[in-house]
Amino acid sequence: MSTKAERTTQYIIETVAPIFNKHGYVGTSMSHLTEATGLTKGAIYGNFENKEALALEAFRFNRKLLLAKIEELLNVDGNSLNKIYSLINFYRQYDVFTMQMGGCPILNIGVDSQHNNSLLSAANKETIKEIEGKVALVIENGVKAGEMKIPVPPLQFAKQLYTILQGAVAMATMTRDRKYLVNTMAYLELLVQNEIKK
Repeated sequence: MSTKAERTTQYIIETVAPIFNKHGYVGTSMSHLTEATGLTKGAIYGNFENKEALALEAFRFNRKLLLAKIEELLNVDGNSLNKIYSLINFYRQYDVFTMQMGGCPILNIGVDSQHNNSLLSAANKETIKEIEGKVALVIENGVKAGEMKIPVPPLQFAKQLYTILQGAVAMATMTRDRKYLVNTMAYLELLVQNEIKK
């Protein structure tokens, strides 16, 4: 059983994770944090060394949620194509999934931290690599099983696929038009069906 201090720490992380994700590291003020948690500045920083440590834990919380979902999607029953279709289908509703997080943590934190927080930026890059690696493994297994044909190595293909997915997320976010997600996923399904499926 967790202690009261551990529960408080977890409460703070879960409460502020969407705030850091939505407003960014620089844009998140102490008043944002105290209002959301109902705690004083002293109570918050009694659990974290500083704002940077709290922001990193907030990103790790959202990262864990996203990676768990992607892991679930890539482990559905069926062959490797089913797993890729599962991932593509999820991205049709990606904005709905990330709404409670304050938006896409990869996009938001990646752009926000690029020039002002090297620890957050490194954590974001590591998350991207991990997602691409998981997708590459599914593709590699699909090629080995004779279910897919790809013109490039699996990791390169996974990177291209993830670039298209995140590009759709970026455009949908910036324009507030979810057609970017829906239409891009329809295109990717056709691409898989016509170009990749053996």
